[in-house]
Amino acid sequence: MQPVVNGFGQLASTIQSERSALYLSRWIFIRLLGVIYLIAFVSLWTQIDGLIGHNGMLPVADYLNAVSEGLGPERCWWVPTFSWFNGSDGFLHLQCAAGVALSLLLITGVAPVLDLLFLWTIYLSLSTVCRDFLSFQWDILLLETGFLAIFLAPRQWLPKLSRETMPSGTVLWLCRWLLFRLMFMSGAVKLLSRDPAWWNLTALAVHYETQPLPTWIGWYAHQLPLWIQRTCCALMFITELATPFLIFCGRGTRQIACGAFFLFMLLISLTGNYCFFNLLTVTLCLLLLDDAFLLRLLPSSAAAFVNRRLIPPTASGSQLQEASRPEEVPPPVEFPSWEGLGVGSRKGLRTVGVAVLAAVVLALSGLETTARLFRVENLPRPALQLLRLASPLRTVNSYGLFAVMTTTRPEIVVEGSNDGVTWLPYEFKWKPGELKRRPAFVAPHQPRLDWQMWFAALGDYRREPWFMNFLVRLLQGSPEVLALLQKNPFAGPPPRSVRAVLYEYRFTDVAVRRATGEWWQRERKGLYCPEISLRQN
Repeated sequence: MQPVVNGFGQLASTIQSERSALYLSRWIFIRLLGVIYLIAFVSLWTQIDGLIGHNGMLPVADYLNAVSEGLGPERCWWVPTFSWFNGSDGFLHLQCAAGVALSLLLITGVAPVLDLLFLWTIYLSLSTVCRDFLSFQWDILLLETGFLAIFLAPRQWLPKLSRETMPSGTVLWLCRWLLFRLMFMSGAVKLLSRDPAWWNLTALAVHYETQPLPTWIGWYAHQLPLWIQRTCCALMFITELATPFLIFCGRGTRQIACGAFFLFMLLISLTGNYCFFNLLTVTLCLLLLDDAFLLRLLPSSAAAFVNRRLIPPTASGSQLQEASRPEEVPPPVEFPSWEGLGVGSRKGLRTVGVAVLAAVVLALSGLETTARLFRVENLPRPALQLLRLASPLRTVNSYGLFAVMTTTRPEIVVEGSNDGVTWLPYEFKWKPGELKRRPAFVAPHQPRLDWQMWFAALGDYRREPWFMNFLVRLLQGSPEVLALLQKNPFAGPPPRSVRAVLYEYRFTDVAVRRATGEWWQRERKGLYCPEISLRQN
């Protein structure tokens, strides 16, 4: 039995040494998550009146009234939001303000567990009532990451690293499992869709042009020859399908995975605007790196300061570096006996709580992944019911962007008129419109209306209730909705009629842009939505 005991002791010691070598990594992770929450709340706060305010496109009060008519007390589970207490615009602003304040507290390190708990609940509350406008992949990724961070954060009230408790190894691996699912499923769904653009590696030849909000660097990337686009597509599949498995290997391979993911996110952020998605993914990647690696990236004076002031006495900088060397195995750790722990001890309760958390997260995420890989209808009915029951919390999700590549770029141009003859276009702040306007960088801010206009153009206006409400608000001259636009062509009273025209936009080539200065060219396809007017009493 002695070899088995020694083997277990070495394994436990290795796990504990890894946990003790992640103080600095967790410190940076928690504060970057606070920055992301801050970005998310400030970005939404500037738009929330026009999106879901009483004069917005999807008024929250109307939505909650409709839910109340169809559901009883269980509505609080299926529609989890603080707005049940108060559906006013002021209360929406209060939730955003609370999110901003808590984000700042989290960045400074004051009561991080409580900060993360309330940040998660508030963002869930706003995501629920914003519906279409807050249902993007990065929104659910922020909720899932923020939920796990509650259990990873140090249990302390004041910001001082030397007081921090050791990171939970179980929650650390749950975060890594989340990163694996995010990256691997992003590649898997592309192949599972059987889209020929992905299978023949030509998707990137149209992606930069057809993505929701490209940047001007995306215009240049679109001009690259086809063989480079195919090579980049193949490298993308390697990054999304093969590299994630390095997460479960040793220290060195995790560093390689982190570097590959970081470079991938950097290239995506240079060519397209995806809100805080890239920053959030990179933040998750930090949990692949230990403190010894991070310290080597710092100047010697900064590393010495961290060693002297920040690293807890139980895991000094030299200890971290020694424990992180792959060729060395730390000495066995003596674990306290069960008698010493006591059945009712806080440590025992935390251990049981984390074990239950891990079991639930792994079960739900495993079902979600299986449902995506092997089609939802093939799951047993109890499994589907479990997924449906957990879905309102948006805390264990499936991932995968651009499963089917859009090969053209339909764009909606909204126009208004007072006589039915002369039509003047409304200009949006960030989506393509005027042909000479250069595609811009807007991330990490997300213009929610501009994004929804991209999705609306791919479908039918009759299936987009918010779009018809948008046109009605233009006819009413809603200042909250007009504030979401770049240009209102009607300085005085609103127009008598509005309509939506569908165009197909394409990037110009180098010769055309040099001759005309235009970044875009377009072709009219017809009406997206016919002319509508308000009834005259």
